[in-house]
Amino acid sequence: MRAVDIIMNKRAGKELSREEIGFLIGGYVAGEIPDYQVSAWAMAVFFQGMSPAETAVLTELMLKSGNTMDLSGISGPFVDKHSTGGVGDKTSLILAPIVAALGIKDPMMSGRALGHTGGTLDKLDAIPGYRTSLDIAEFRRILAKDGFAMTGQTKDIVPADRLLYALRDVTGTVESVPLITASILSKKVAEGADALVFDVKFGSGAFMKDAADGEKLARSLVDTGTAMGKRIIALLTDMNEPLGNMMGNFLEVEESLDCLEGKGAADLMEVTLELAARMVVLGGKAKDAAEGRRLCEDALASGKPRDLFLANIVSQGGDVKKFLDLRGTYRSPVSAEIRAEKSGFLSRIDAWKVGHAGVDLGVGRNRTEDAVSPTAGIQFHRKGGHSIAAGDLIMSVWARDEAGLAAALPQLRDAVEYAETETPARRLILKEIQS
Repeated sequence: MRAVDIIMNKRAGKELSREEIGFLIGGYVAGEIPDYQVSAWAMAVFFQGMSPAETAVLTELMLKSGNTMDLSGISGPFVDKHSTGGVGDKTSLILAPIVAALGIKDPMMSGRALGHTGGTLDKLDAIPGYRTSLDIAEFRRILAKDGFAMTGQTKDIVPADRLLYALRDVTGTVESVPLITASILSKKVAEGADALVFDVKFGSGAFMKDAADGEKLARSLVDTGTAMGKRIIALLTDMNEPLGNMMGNFLEVEESLDCLEGKGAADLMEVTLELAARMVVLGGKAKDAAEGRRLCEDALASGKPRDLFLANIVSQGGDVKKFLDLRGTYRSPVSAEIRAEKSGFLSRIDAWKVGHAGVDLGVGRNRTEDAVSPTAGIQFHRKGGHSIAAGDLIMSVWARDEAGLAAALPQLRDAVEYAETETPARRLILKEIQS
């Protein structure tokens, strides 16, 4: 069997066998098949797609390329949530302690920022002392104690995905539905969750730009995950505008604590509570999403999720006192403001343009090895639907350096869209998809 024949078969639109996919993935992980051949195969998949059977085989083989988390001996249920990537999306930080307060364990293996989308691990790294690289024993201990634990993907957990993910990012094949499906599910099944809730985003700030493509990905995740024996719910959510009032690493951790104290932005809390409600249903604590949401709101009002959030900081090596002392002040000294150029209404702030400006500011990265700034970011004082007068403050902006600020400001000004009349409120959650 030769890699070039597999590439040519997929280029021609043929369905690959388990043996062909296994040969390619196994050879790539072993270092026997070079990047350029796997890149060619990924581009063929991008254009020709994969059948549901191929996608399931690819997911299974990627999962089996390394170790999985052993959660035996810890009482469940184990339910996790995954977002397909957005701007200002810090829902994981908020919902994990909420569902933990209701007796659901959330084993969360997260990623870092790439391109215009934020990364949960980069946000957590902004907390002084917080460790996002946990061995399996630490992960198990913290999960059992706090009800959730946050870690990154190690070289031993789904190594095929770690290699392929980095390759896709630099070869223009990120948006492939079967490759996204296999990447997400292989990691999520490896972390030991019994059930999964997917936040599949569509819009300018998402990888899937329109709702139809987002629904295809959601359906692929649900069908493939169900075939692997997992209980799955996907929500199709709007990412045409940044979520919440903050975008940036420390800024988003800070906003997450605000949310747990009852001071969250309406759009952020709506998406977070609807995702958490489905986790509660899958965890067997509620009969439907409406009851699940009520339970989540009651938990928030009790203050227990906030206590668990701070307890987890301690469990993972963070300095709670220093974190709280930095709250509201941990900002880069390189800063500027974006003010309204005219009176009327804001129709929206374009998430795609904000996300790319964030890379220049230092929030995100273009390459996996790029460093990010904990103190760079944006605070949104007004968003789509607000009435404005010329000169009103729309954004406060902090950058890692002057060059980054200069590059970001024109993009941020261009991201602000004006209207003469009030625009209707966005429908944040378009559809729920189950098997």
